[in-house]
Amino acid sequence: MDNKKFNSKLKMFISFFIIALVFSKAISMSPRMVKIEEFREMETKKSQSKYLASTITVDDKKRSIVNNPDDNLVLINKDRYLPDGYKPKDLVVPDVDFSFDEDVDKRYLRKEAAEHLEKLFKAAKKDGIELYASSGYRPYERQVELFNAKLEKDGEAEAKRLVAMPGQSEHQTGLAMDVTSREIKFLLEKEFEDTKEGKWIKDNSHKFGFIIRYPKEKENITLYSYEPWHIRYVGKDAETIYKEKVSLEEFLANK
Repeated sequence: MDNKKFNSKLKMFISFFIIALVFSKAISMSPRMVKIEEFREMETKKSQSKYLASTITVDDKKRSIVNNPDDNLVLINKDRYLPDGYKPKDLVVPDVDFSFDEDVDKRYLRKEAAEHLEKLFKAAKKDGIELYASSGYRPYERQVELFNAKLEKDGEAEAKRLVAMPGQSEHQTGLAMDVTSREIKFLLEKEFEDTKEGKWIKDNSHKFGFIIRYPKEKENITLYSYEPWHIRYVGKDAETIYKEKVSLEEFLANK
């Protein structure tokens, strides 16, 4: 073999060797890098969840039961239950327009939330916005009826996606109210966001201590579909939640 051919093959061998070495190193480093990132993420989640962890007690059925059900910031979702038999002690009927006439449970809210809802409705009316309250407090037994009806009609997966399990409904806290308008025939539909009433609620409810509880593009966090009609009273922290464009879960995870 002449020197020219030898040198050519040697260069080729060295090139392949370098490529293989780099590739091998990349593969061997990749799992370690992933593990480090996963570890950091896990540690971050741990540190962020201290507040939320302090607000639950795990019962003998391995359910996470909130131990602060009367707190304005109580977090109820698909992982967190209200205590069995829970009913707020300060339920009152807010002096606002309703989409129905009957004196039933869904007229009620907790006193502080009701007072702020009245202020919200008055401000809306001053701006030429005509709102109607549709559904407030909902007892456990009523949630059982609603969930079972959806279960029978559409199956378990769809029922769990759209309707809260009994004991996991925000309405049972007495801090949530569904609002609607004449324009959408007093229905609770996503089209509410396109009405002048829906837009006003989105832009102004935080000024009165309310948030859009299940915001758009946060479904992977709240685990509920977007509900522009569902407002939840949280008090003074509504301003921060609105400005930071976060869900209640995200806000409390950093508390």
